[in-house]
Amino acid sequence: MDRAALAALIRKRRSLLCVGLDTEEHLLPAHFRAESHPVRAFNESIVEVTRDLAVAYKLNLAFYEALGQDGWPDLEATIAFIRSTGPCFIIADAKRGDIGNTARKYAEAFFDRLDVDAVTLSPYMGRDSITPFLGRSGKWAVVLGVTSNPGADDFQMLPVPGARPLWEHVVEQCTAWGPADELMLVVGATRPEQLARARTLAPHHFFLVPGVGAQGGDLDAVLRAGATTDGGMLINSSRGILYAGQGADALPAARREAQRLQQAMAAVLGSR
Repeated sequence: MDRAALAALIRKRRSLLCVGLDTEEHLLPAHFRAESHPVRAFNESIVEVTRDLAVAYKLNLAFYEALGQDGWPDLEATIAFIRSTGPCFIIADAKRGDIGNTARKYAEAFFDRLDVDAVTLSPYMGRDSITPFLGRSGKWAVVLGVTSNPGADDFQMLPVPGARPLWEHVVEQCTAWGPADELMLVVGATRPEQLARARTLAPHHFFLVPGVGAQGGDLDAVLRAGATTDGGMLINSSRGILYAGQGADALPAARREAQRLQQAMAAVLGSR
């Protein structure tokens, strides 16, 4: 999905919502655990109740790789189901980052085999670990910029020449590697002042923003700091939607939470 199509989808649904399908079988309602493919069945049900509210879905590879031989078929089936429901932006949250020839094979795996729109990447090994994911029509590299986890302080906040934190240098470098219609940045929601600074450094690039929901990011602060005229962000909620309710209320509660987020996004988008 290219940038024009993504922006059009955001306008149509009045939403920046990305639903994270970080599905864990032991957390599912009992009637899903009784299914022959519990994760797949639950994912499809979540997509059904949120597809008019969300513009994107993010599948964290760890939750599928941990299932062994059952995980990859669940991943492929979920992606195929999302595609069958109509236009939607699909992210493989893989956080890959390796030398050029290995990066090229990762790009083939995610873009050619799985046919996702985007894949998350670590820039630690430099430009040649990112460029194999660029230059593909309608495909995106989503590069870690500044993250919302406590361990971000270990490296991302270290000062570099100019007394700036390292993450600012990373954001500037990455925006030079890929244009705004091919490269996004991961910018966490839990520190809105950093999100605002990232927006100053990368005014035209889309952000993937995790941390709203279970991690406690403030949605209003995120929207004020990072939204642009065409949206400019995909704001992810995973556990906050997936496990909003239990038992018979699991799916209605998931929809209510997704709708709450979408309505707040629509109010901001309508004012831009």
